[in-house]
Amino acid sequence: MVRKNRRHLKVVAAIVSVAFIAAACSSDKKTPAATGSGSGSSAAPASAPKGPPGALAGMKGTTPLVDLPADYKAKLDAQGLDLKGVYNYGAESYDAVTIIALAAEVAKTDGIDYAKQINQVTRGGSKCTTFKDCDALIKKGTTDIDYDGSSGPLEFSGNGEPTVASYGIQQFNASDKIDDAKTTFKTAKAPAEADVAEVPVEGTRAGDGTLKIGTLLPETGSLAFLGPPERAGVRLAVKDINDAGGVLGKPVEVSEGDSGDTSTDIASKTIDRELGESVDAVVGAASSGVTLTVIDKIVNAGVAMFSPANTSKKLSTYPDKGLYFRDAPSDILQGQVLGDFIASEGVNNLAIIDRNDAYGTGLTEDLTKSFTGSGGKVVATITYDQNAQTFDSEVSQLKDAGAEGIVIIGFAESARILALMVQKGIGPANVHVYGVDGNMGNTLGSDFEAGIISK
Repeated sequence: MVRKNRRHLKVVAAIVSVAFIAAACSSDKKTPAATGSGSGSSAAPASAPKGPPGALAGMKGTTPLVDLPADYKAKLDAQGLDLKGVYNYGAESYDAVTIIALAAEVAKTDGIDYAKQINQVTRGGSKCTTFKDCDALIKKGTTDIDYDGSSGPLEFSGNGEPTVASYGIQQFNASDKIDDAKTTFKTAKAPAEADVAEVPVEGTRAGDGTLKIGTLLPETGSLAFLGPPERAGVRLAVKDINDAGGVLGKPVEVSEGDSGDTSTDIASKTIDRELGESVDAVVGAASSGVTLTVIDKIVNAGVAMFSPANTSKKLSTYPDKGLYFRDAPSDILQGQVLGDFIASEGVNNLAIIDRNDAYGTGLTEDLTKSFTGSGGKVVATITYDQNAQTFDSEVSQLKDAGAEGIVIIGFAESARILALMVQKGIGPANVHVYGVDGNMGNTLGSDFEAGIISK
């Protein structure tokens, strides 16, 4: 991380501390990450096994999550979208828009130069917690501000990602739903080496005086359940900003667009349209995999990309011309939190089943490092093809591993894997079973019982 004036800030190394306080995604990641989550929606093969009702009871897992107050949730619910009680990454989406707007106010432009201020407005200056209050400081001449948002303190590193994050540890109840009353929260800090020097912004693009934001959020695809809270967060932020006078003296404009998932070219078409509309920033994608399909097109146009949900480590060092940002934490932190939590439950040996993509294998790497560092042993790591029609062989390998605990690092396909695990006697009633932000949520429970895979 780099403070204002490009000073190198040292962050306390690898500290995970409990703090009762809380949605990205890697590769094609991001599934539920919140109190009462959900997933997407699409049919699975006819042979998909159904899980017996109540069989997920006791399954636990982690997800980036903030303990949002009821009035904030009510504001998200009032944005004309059916959230179904899912608030994953709503706060992160709100903060993404707010940070962009504050950066443009400091830079006095909606052109590319505002991107040079994005990291700076999140740390090291005068504290403020709303656009209105922060903008009042800026208008009085205090351009060195430190916005602490709805999703947490942020504290961006020089590569445009947070070094402090909140995680929820969630648990399923006997109705195969997240038991919100049992959710606890932990705060994690990135290791000192994650606080890197400022990545310089490359390119030129003039503004026209009106800040226009395009969205690239999932209205369809395997993460469609995340779309409503993320879109609501964007809409609420724009409302609050415009109610406070807008940016550069004009209302902020928004052009909404669907990201789909990596099985389609929806994201590319959305970006082509939005770039044609001369957007100044793109908020999205939810999936790291989707982001990686369009990031070059966006940054080469001199436009900033700001994801509220990407978590893949690959994006930490991606050659993005200093124009990619995210306020969802890297999976380095989730691996740390989950590994420590599993060890605290007395689990001595662990088996991991993961997707064969940057999210799955990357999070497995960090989880393994954390768990073994706590004295545990990973006895098996089984990587699967997420597009496979059946996971019988992989689940049989899990059973043969004989581990005390099993971690499933996946998306919607996790429902089918869990149904097979229950059939083979290695479900939550038999061993410790854990999930991650890619699958923890109420949609996992409904898909598990129905024998479908959301998409």
